[in-house]
Amino acid sequence: MEEVPVLFAGGGLVGLSTAMFLAQHGIASLAVERLIGGSPVPRAAFFHMRTIEMFRSARIEEQVKAQSDKEFEPEGAVVLMDTLAGKQLAGLIPSLNEGVEALSPCRRLFVTQPGLEPILRNRAKEAGASVIEGHEVVGLSQDADGVTVTVREVASGRDQTMRAKYVIGTDGAHSRVRELLGIEFDGRGVFSNAITIYFHAPLAKYVVGKALSVIYVKNAELSGFFRMDKDGNSGFLVVNTVGDTSRPEAASPANDVRESHLIDLVRAGAGVPDLPVTIDGVARWRATSDVARRFRKGRVFLAGDAAHLMPPNGGFGGNTGIHDGHNLAWKLALVLKGVAGPALLETYETERRPVGKFTVEQAYTRYVTRSATYLGAKDFHPLANDFDIEVGYLYQSPAIVTDENLDRGHEDPRESQGRAGSRAPHLWIEHDRKKISTLDLFGRAFALLAPSGGEAWIPAALAAAREFPGLELDAHIIEDGRFAPAYGLTDTGATLVRPDGFVAWRATRIENDPAGAIRNTLRAVLMRP
Repeated sequence: MEEVPVLFAGGGLVGLSTAMFLAQHGIASLAVERLIGGSPVPRAAFFHMRTIEMFRSARIEEQVKAQSDKEFEPEGAVVLMDTLAGKQLAGLIPSLNEGVEALSPCRRLFVTQPGLEPILRNRAKEAGASVIEGHEVVGLSQDADGVTVTVREVASGRDQTMRAKYVIGTDGAHSRVRELLGIEFDGRGVFSNAITIYFHAPLAKYVVGKALSVIYVKNAELSGFFRMDKDGNSGFLVVNTVGDTSRPEAASPANDVRESHLIDLVRAGAGVPDLPVTIDGVARWRATSDVARRFRKGRVFLAGDAAHLMPPNGGFGGNTGIHDGHNLAWKLALVLKGVAGPALLETYETERRPVGKFTVEQAYTRYVTRSATYLGAKDFHPLANDFDIEVGYLYQSPAIVTDENLDRGHEDPRESQGRAGSRAPHLWIEHDRKKISTLDLFGRAFALLAPSGGEAWIPAALAAAREFPGLELDAHIIEDGRFAPAYGLTDTGATLVRPDGFVAWRATRIENDPAGAIRNTLRAVLMRP
């Protein structure tokens, strides 16, 4: 059997993104995907600025933006209305991208998965990834050197075996990989059986020109939310409850998915009783807030919905899964290349499981306070700012070198100032005669950044990196006077940023042995004895 470095069970949004990130680091992979041709319905997804930053690093940001512009209005508010044609009850978020400019070179956007996935697939394939459609992973057997994977062709039922150094389960909420590993979820279980209705209907006069991104609706017939396409004549309606919420069955719209009933629900949400409606599809889904007890077992990892499940409020699910893959990709790459020790892979769960749990709780808070107030839930966490969730999470693991004792897993990213464990701050700078973001300096290699007074760090960093064969490290002097305070440094300090854009270590000022300090940091982060 020919062995691949990494095999994905699932070639959807998270699997393709992670394959693309691996390809950035020169690692080939194989994704095994059950569906042929991608999602059969035009599922739309809300992508946060941090996710777009990752796409920017992978050089697909402009393609994704162009696809988004074809499909949706780029900006807009999030509001609560009684119906699309009715009155506004509350304003939830005044603008989709309010305040984003101060934190990122990227902007939040919507794009359908059928529009995005071909971009991800093509970019991954360009760099050596492969996808097998119409197949699924049905068996795993691990040994000291790799994983033997049983793959079944869906149409014929014929099995074949494949071999991989590592396997990543990106096969969704009903993950076969998680089941094969015997890993259970912790959480609240199912608290509603909701549906998403994909439809065409002439609603342009009610939405076009109003700069609305997401429209929550709440009336006697239903509660849920609309996301409309750019032309205002197609989109989807998520239905969380139907009718009298004092009745238990109100929380299970999935009980009745007859086409006539779906049409009635779209009309009730729109507030237009005689609205012509064509149903394009319907997806049943269960509202849950669960986190897998483990994100790894041996050489097999879980990412995305296979690792954590959350309500759709805030659009955190897909983004969190993509961030899982981004965290894991560079670590797998360095271990496979022999640059890092295998223990580096243990930090995937250490870093990502707390983030997954925090994000699940924030999605649950939004669900029970916006979409399902009828539950009367009291077990939700205080509402955190969206920025804290998108770019404010803090990693604490052996792959972060710091003397700070943090008592929190997230904070306002405007206050992090480049502390170790935080996502490195964005700052527009002039570099090599070009205007770039500091984030553009990260992606494939480690990066050592120092202000103009820290020139001694540059040769020290390059000398230290040479002691780790195969390690890529870039070193930059940033002459912009705003850089040092933005990164919490003096004029002679330095910061070391990991390939995923998170600060691994910083020295606020020059040290007596800068090469030794960097060497010790790299040895710790790479888990090298």
